[in-house]
Amino acid sequence: MPVPRLLDEAASRMEAASRRIAEARGGRANTEREWLEALTEFVLALADVQRFSNESVHEKLHELAARVGMKKFPGGRGSA
Repeated sequence: MPVPRLLDEAASRMEAASRRIAEARGGRANTEREWLEALTEFVLALADVQRFSNESVHEKLHELAARVGMKKFPGGRGSA
């Protein structure tokens, strides 16, 4: 799946988790477990957003490096 689509899906999961957290903070959560599940989902989605954002930036940097004719990209796979 393309990174932008993965990023959009992770952002949607984060928004849904945010709503669940708001409901729990408003006293509408039935259990502590619901609160923890909402927080867990938010954190996992946030981690995915960060990871996919980093991948997207990394891909763009490689594209730019290729455009300017860099043979080796510092910190790239297989480079020292």
